[in-house]
Amino acid sequence: MDSRLPVNVLTGFLGSGKTSLLNRLLRDLAFSHCAVLINEFGTIGIDHHLVEAVDGDLVLLSSGCVCCTIRGDLRAAIRGLYERRERGAVAPFTRLLIETTGLADPTPVLATVMHDPVLRAHLRAGNVITTVDAVHAHGQLERHPQSRKQVAVADRLVVTKAELASPGALAALLQELAQLNPAALVCLAGPKALDAQALLGQDMFQEQGKSEELGRWLDAARQRRYAPEQHGGAHGGIESFVLEPGNDVDWLAFSLWLSLLLHRHGEQVLRVKGLIHVAGASTPVAIHGVQQLMHPPLHLTRWPQGWHRSCLVFIVQGLAPEQVQASWRNCQRHLAA
Repeated sequence: MDSRLPVNVLTGFLGSGKTSLLNRLLRDLAFSHCAVLINEFGTIGIDHHLVEAVDGDLVLLSSGCVCCTIRGDLRAAIRGLYERRERGAVAPFTRLLIETTGLADPTPVLATVMHDPVLRAHLRAGNVITTVDAVHAHGQLERHPQSRKQVAVADRLVVTKAELASPGALAALLQELAQLNPAALVCLAGPKALDAQALLGQDMFQEQGKSEELGRWLDAARQRRYAPEQHGGAHGGIESFVLEPGNDVDWLAFSLWLSLLLHRHGEQVLRVKGLIHVAGASTPVAIHGVQQLMHPPLHLTRWPQGWHRSCLVFIVQGLAPEQVQASWRNCQRHLAA
């Protein structure tokens, strides 16, 4: 199990309920040892004033977008907070949660953690949680590319204001979210307590969440494999598809192919998740990436029940599935030559 501290990103479009969700999470005793970085938009600190007083150490960045205009400040803030933890100046938090603005792309936040050698030695990327307004999401997803991308890169989708939407509208939204991101866990933020552990604590790098994560990926793969759908026109070019590289995959060749694919089309590959049956190995390797950011390959101790083949779920934007599939076939032909 990875012992580094997980860094979660909380994102969502403007007014979708990020701050309300953050308050609910902070009141959960299970996350009393969670440190939070909160971003304020402009110089007024609106989000800061909306956060209720809670126990714990809250760090507020001075101004700007947490993942774009102040990327250097974000890196310094995370380093400074971790150094204060090591010195004993703050409580020994076991998780870091970063809230972005409603206009932010969460990917550069993950890049800050995964590309900085100092941060990468002590921290790892955790789940991305995206809030979705049940009343306004359909229009936002149609009009705003950033809203679609926030949904597509999420590990967890929290639907807020569900009680204000009609049953038909809510059902249509859930179907739309499943089309944009078939492998994400969807939760309704109703009056009952949310399962904070499922939102933040269960991921591919935690033993208690690994099987659930794999099950969700593979269920998405089964649905896309046997009932393929095209959603590019309806969702700004975002669609999901399954690539089955075959069994006994040459790991070196596959790694090179995936690296070249992401180097050329990384901005268009919003997510890739799945399992690879590596030649000579009896258990699979889990692959998990966001655009050009690839998590370290995870060697599993066993195959999921009922599954024993390579399978990757891609979520892409403006990239034809046939192009990716043809690229892999070309790689295989070169290996066979």
